[in-house]
Amino acid sequence: MRIDGMDAIFAPRSVAVIGASSDPKRIGGRPVDFLIRHGFEGTILPINPRSSEVQGLTAYPSITEAPTTPDLAVIALPAPLAVQAVADCAARGVRGAVIFSSGFSEVDDEGAALQARMVDIAREGGMRLVGPNCLGIANVRHNLYATFTPGVEKHLPKPGGVSIVSQSGAFGSYCMTLVRMRGLGVNLWATTGNSCDVDFADAVAYCAQDDETRVIMGYLEGATDRDRLVEALELARAREKPVVMMKVGRSAVGAEAAQSHTASLAGSDAVYDAAFRQYGVYRAQSVDEMFDVTYACAESASMMQGDRLGLVTVSGGVGVLMADEAERLKLDVPALPDHAQKKLKAVLPFAGVRNPVDVTAQLVNQIDLLETNMDVLFGDGDIDGAIIFMSTVGLVADLNEAIRTGLERIREKYPGRPMLFCSLTEPEGRAAYERSGFIVFEEPTRAVRAMAALRYFARSFARAGEADPIPELTDLSPLPDGMINEIEAKALLAEAGIAIVRETLARTPEAAAEAAREMGFPVVLKIASPDILHKSDIGGVALNLRSVEDVRSAGARILELASEKAPDARIDGLVVAEQAAPGLEAILGVTRDPAFGPVVMFGLGGVLVEALGDVSFRVAPFGPAEARRMIDEIHGRKLLDAFRGAPERDIGALADALARLSAFAAHHGAALETIDVNPMIVGADGQGAVAADCVVIPTGREATDNRA
Repeated sequence: MRIDGMDAIFAPRSVAVIGASSDPKRIGGRPVDFLIRHGFEGTILPINPRSSEVQGLTAYPSITEAPTTPDLAVIALPAPLAVQAVADCAARGVRGAVIFSSGFSEVDDEGAALQARMVDIAREGGMRLVGPNCLGIANVRHNLYATFTPGVEKHLPKPGGVSIVSQSGAFGSYCMTLVRMRGLGVNLWATTGNSCDVDFADAVAYCAQDDETRVIMGYLEGATDRDRLVEALELARAREKPVVMMKVGRSAVGAEAAQSHTASLAGSDAVYDAAFRQYGVYRAQSVDEMFDVTYACAESASMMQGDRLGLVTVSGGVGVLMADEAERLKLDVPALPDHAQKKLKAVLPFAGVRNPVDVTAQLVNQIDLLETNMDVLFGDGDIDGAIIFMSTVGLVADLNEAIRTGLERIREKYPGRPMLFCSLTEPEGRAAYERSGFIVFEEPTRAVRAMAALRYFARSFARAGEADPIPELTDLSPLPDGMINEIEAKALLAEAGIAIVRETLARTPEAAAEAAREMGFPVVLKIASPDILHKSDIGGVALNLRSVEDVRSAGARILELASEKAPDARIDGLVVAEQAAPGLEAILGVTRDPAFGPVVMFGLGGVLVEALGDVSFRVAPFGPAEARRMIDEIHGRKLLDAFRGAPERDIGALADALARLSAFAAHHGAALETIDVNPMIVGADGQGAVAADCVVIPTGREATDNRA
């Protein structure tokens, strides 16, 4: 990961401000003011050729005339002057720079060329750059505010465990301010702007390896380097640092992708969703959700290690509301065992004791019943985490002390099981709960979503050490430059170890009939053409042919329809294939995503998949365990189990095929445009999965790497 040299940016001992202003309200004056006023303990070197003093500090005409070489330079100059400033810093041996200046790649080609020249200069000098066109960075623990955001002019965040990385400066400043207003502590803060050198992934990786960071909050508009982003997210997961992401920009792929089922379903946003699940990122759908999850991850003593959620409530209706939300989020709200329910009935005769547990208003008279209730819930119910809804009870100061101390005893007795407290509270009451280490929500479904996030990260962290080897593929043929027919496509899949049906190419209906006789009936007959991708659309497929005459007649009709409906298509002949044993039809596919490169798709339904849209994606390559998770995500997953008299399907063979397809796609990289394996016939458990049809579309480019 490219985090070398970034200590100079986030933990400098000295900072030069190039373009420093005596006016603390100007862009060049704010970082000087913030560094002085907020207590940066290192050396501050204002650089201004027209002033000998800036805000009470000795100023210097240029970085070359400064008495010492700073670790970090903050550059607040117009674009052409900023490039020269970077050159001067590199010559002086400065190791890092934050560039506020705009007028680079975000403007036009001339600005992009200027930015590229600046990057070349920095790299030759071994210097790291943040920006340009950014709002700066901060290290709250070190009182380092190399920024011009008004967000830290009057109020500073307290030091804490939340680190923030944002491609947008304004949104990054908004996040830091909201974190402060919600009472959370901030560690590192970075806005990456044009990301000419230090990009979003580098900043995430730096936060992930930082011991003081507990959770990483990210704002992403688009990945600039797939490999670096994946490496950063894998590092965060390995170090058990939750990444909570706001990803904006929901767009579909271009119209040219409509020639492929896979590409037509793979909008870029769907691919980001899949990549985040694959690498353990929690994608928030709103600012409130992002902050709720960040808050829970930063303040909870533990993640939720199982799916079993306990709900304790003074309102039966709210208990149902929370249970509904838990079910939607795939948390289990199990009925308590009979002996546990009897224990609760003994002390709460009028309570609903199944789970959710409705303790009724009697709790106000006997507040110690809550501790008893929680003891039974965790001790006898084997619950993994609990949410306690107390309505307005949290507004009553004398009850809160008893509730808190009782919950503290339960936490000590059952460590590692998160408890979320949900109630209206006065500010001082909420603060008291939080000082005791409890997470507090006012709205119950938001509490459930936060608990689901704690479960999500527990699952993700458990996968960090998972043995899930990617299939090793050897002796793969290079992809051809142009379009290929079905038989050629399936031969390529067979090289990757993906099972295909027996088949042969016949030039005429008579040759097809003879081939079918030798192969044995029943057979399938299809048009063989690199230019006809969706054969059934032109009547180019005939199924369940059981005699020589059936094959001869069907072959003549298929060739006639092809000539009529696709007169310009190249026709290689007819594919004669064994008819696969009955099974469940699935589709496997590959498309190239602009950000992530080769992406694999899975769905059920054969030709119906586009209508249903019930698909899942993963970034290639991956192993069989990840493939199983991919399979489990679709809504029609139950069809792969024993269902309505149909047998359980061979999920192991299906997962292996997906993993092999992913390795095949990663191997060919930029040489591969798209693949549709449709249908893949999934047999009963132990009977395998076989590709009955396949389209492979090469790009005609060599596979120089695996990225887009």
